[in-house]
Amino acid sequence: MSLINRRNKLLLLKFFSLFSVVRGYNILIIVLAQYLASIFILAPQLPVQAILLDLNLFIIVFAGALAIAGGYIINNFYDSEKDLINRPKKTRLDHFVSQKKTLTLYFVLNLLSVIVASYVSFRAVLFFSLYIFGIWFYSHKLKRMPFIGNLTSAILSITPFFAVFIYYGNFDPVIFVHATFLFLIIAMREIVKDLENLKGDLALGYRTIPIVLGENAAKVLITALVAITIIPIYLLVTRFDIGYMNYYFYGSVILLLLFLGLVWFSRAKLHYLLLHNILKFIIVAGVFSILLIDIHVVLGRIF
Repeated sequence: MSLINRRNKLLLLKFFSLFSVVRGYNILIIVLAQYLASIFILAPQLPVQAILLDLNLFIIVFAGALAIAGGYIINNFYDSEKDLINRPKKTRLDHFVSQKKTLTLYFVLNLLSVIVASYVSFRAVLFFSLYIFGIWFYSHKLKRMPFIGNLTSAILSITPFFAVFIYYGNFDPVIFVHATFLFLIIAMREIVKDLENLKGDLALGYRTIPIVLGENAAKVLITALVAITIIPIYLLVTRFDIGYMNYYFYGSVILLLLFLGLVWFSRAKLHYLLLHNILKFIIVAGVFSILLIDIHVVLGRIF
């Protein structure tokens, strides 16, 4: 009986290890964000059931999720030495599944992503093939470069959403303003991550912004990004009809001001982890706040 329990425990640990490697929680949030954006922003004229039961949309979202999972695996592979320094506990959990198996899974996920996308169109195959290549090239080469690495990471983070709005053919300006807001928040998060991982980056020769220009210069850049972020927030609140979601953006301004104050008092890894979590909260809260855009009409569409 004890042998069975040990096997079950090992299987459970391997499951959590894989879930950690592919960042399953992040992928679930991205999938939810794509569907909420489709319902509330990209295709508000369609019934909710039509969007939820749209097979082509499901395939695009699913292909994206597979490519993102593969991207986390290859990023984890190239960062394994650095993560031993920066995130020793997480790295130990990740290593319950051998690198050979996770790399095999990486190729399987990418192949499945392209195969699944082929059901929609050749353009979808081309889109996800380029996306997969972009993630690999970023993890292998660009990540070690200041500015270029941060910019590429932020672009790759919002790319799955472009697949969905290209599918709907909706190029309304409000979508680009939303995307700009998200891009700026993610760009801030990337610099904060560089500050958070300074020890490992220094040890392994990564040329990140804090290493090349210094911590103060990185904080000045974060400050500039916070200031620029006020522009899309202002436009969304004053120029577009976003319903009760405007309260989310008011709250975001408060959080960003708090975040900015903490940036200049932060010195230790724990401080930067707090800043990272503030930005992560803004992103996740933004996903759920999409529901506030037109809650009364949506309830009518559902019921």
